[in-house]
Amino acid sequence: MKKEKILVVDDEEDILELVRYNLDREGYQVTCAISGEAALETAATEQVDLIILDLMLPGIDGLEVARRLKQNTATNQIPIVMLTAKGEEVDVVAGLELGADDYVTKPFSPRILIARMKAVIRRRGGVPDLENEVLTIRELSIHTGRRHVTANGKSLDLTYTEFQVLYFLARRPGWVFTRSQIVDAVRGDDYPVTDRSVDVQIVGLRKKLGPLGHYIETVRGVGYRFIEN
Repeated sequence: MKKEKILVVDDEEDILELVRYNLDREGYQVTCAISGEAALETAATEQVDLIILDLMLPGIDGLEVARRLKQNTATNQIPIVMLTAKGEEVDVVAGLELGADDYVTKPFSPRILIARMKAVIRRRGGVPDLENEVLTIRELSIHTGRRHVTANGKSLDLTYTEFQVLYFLARRPGWVFTRSQIVDAVRGDDYPVTDRSVDVQIVGLRKKLGPLGHYIETVRGVGYRFIEN
């Protein structure tokens, strides 16, 4: 059986060929794009299961591509693995804040890239099977199967990571979780993410929750917890 279809976006032909070759060996379907514009068109017109996205692209850069993908209801559920030479924390945080699922910095090992990609696919595929329930806490409703959240009856547009963080905290109200525990639960214990990126997700969640943002409480020196009052 043919595996998932992967869109690889990079303006360097040698990188495209390297990634394509290794994905082909693993049995994946591969399509490539050398610009942000081509990537957006391919994602909108083809059934893509995951995108490996370079940040430094001519024209529309990778961060803008990610932003547009996540704003489009037709493409916002496609997982993204950033492949980039920009390894500074600010670039990583920016990508994760937009909804990217993981990142690998250049120069890279194809084996590590594929392992990361497989982990993202496993996590994405497993989420709907965890609990297909509606979690209701006063004015907040979280439908895990549909990945749909409403606050005071208003539908919220959450990124994949924001939904995961909210669900993780809300299903155990009152429990205090460290940033590391949140990262492990949302992305897996092999994910190299910083405390700063967890804080970014919390800030975004509180903003989108509006008056219900106070449900997510900061426990100074420890981490975060979800409260009901």
